[in-house]
Amino acid sequence: MEEKFSLNMLPINKTAVIDSVECKENLKNRIFDLGIIEKAEIKPIFKGPFGDPTAYLIKNAVIALREKDCANIFVTPK
Repeated sequence: MEEKFSLNMLPINKTAVIDSVECKENLKNRIFDLGIIEKAEIKPIFKGPFGDPTAYLIKNAVIALREKDCANIFVTPK
């Protein structure tokens, strides 16, 4: 069984499966609206010039998330 860790620790171009989103309800709803839901695949594709935010590929869309928000999204690498 592979180790679970937060999304902000996932290396660039490494695909993972989302296990859980553990944050306040208003942020959780916004994250779900972006397609970041349990069992979805997500892959970081590049970081901003100063390391934050990071762009993620999810469901054929690219979204940018701040590192502090990604710390509450837990994934399992594929």
